Amino acid sequence: MVYSGPLILGFIIGFIIGTRIKPSIGSNLKFPASVFVVLAIVVLLMAYQLGPFPWYTDSILANGLIAALAGIIIGKITFGRG
Repeated sequence: MVYSGPLILGFIIGFIIGTRIKPSIGSNLKFPASVFVVLAIVVLLMAYQLGPFPWYTDSILANGLIAALAGIIIGKITFGRG
């Protein structure tokens, strides 16, 4: 059984963070595709180490963290402007 609470909340928070990632005129900070690949690898490792909440038994990963990564990527693609 997949619990929807962490998935929805993680996605919403990730989506909001993803929409705030945008290039600034005076900044040399860039977000190419390689940054998102590294972010995905780090999030998967963190989600595995964190594990599910103690009473969740649906998977070996922290589902809210995975949903937050998806929200960041989708928020960046839709409203990130860059």
